[in-house]
Amino acid sequence: MRVRVATTALGITAALLALPACSTDTTGDKHQPPTATHTGKPAALSSTALESRLLDQGDLGSGYLPKPERPAQHDDVTVIGCPARSELGGDAATGGTLTFPHQAKADFTYGGNSSKISEELYSDSPKKLSDGIDQIFDAMTGCPTYQVVAGGTPIDIASQKLPAPRVGGDEQWSQLLTFTTGGRSTVVKQTAIRDGSLLLIVSGSPAVVDRHLDKALAKATAAS
Repeated sequence: MRVRVATTALGITAALLALPACSTDTTGDKHQPPTATHTGKPAALSSTALESRLLDQGDLGSGYLPKPERPAQHDDVTVIGCPARSELGGDAATGGTLTFPHQAKADFTYGGNSSKISEELYSDSPKKLSDGIDQIFDAMTGCPTYQVVAGGTPIDIASQKLPAPRVGGDEQWSQLLTFTTGGRSTVVKQTAIRDGSLLLIVSGSPAVVDRHLDKALAKATAAS
């Protein structure tokens, strides 16, 4: 199945791990207060509110540097050997179809680019968040091994479902992905936690994700 996706500085890794590639927030949304439910808790947070809940250099500690954002590039991507991924259709085959309207993201490198960590925050109704991320994780872990061809470059991918982290939240997902191309492999851990109307996704080097997951969840949900 061939789809067209946007790849960032991390190349195909970013395209596959940017779960989900959401629609851009509107100006009106950024200045609109969150809607309250009958419990008094906000049903959805604006993108501006989400940005204030992302980890920053002060939270991460010394050695972490913001990763410069580069213009998106569009590559033809073919998914081979994974019907579960192909059945999603369109950009969902590479993990980028959900359109949560409220979003924020931060990327950091550590130790001279040898380790990376990416944090994404999304806000929508609990059911939409749960259904969307559950569908993507099921598809991504449904095939132990498969291949993606991006811009003519073959990338072998191995996926492994991990036990859900016991760090809080209403629902948790976690997986380990190994990308191999040109004889070199990159291992990426990705963990998602839904807490009410907020979804946190942390991706990157396994040790770095484990080190900062608790802190990311605490900051993301501190004012919830």
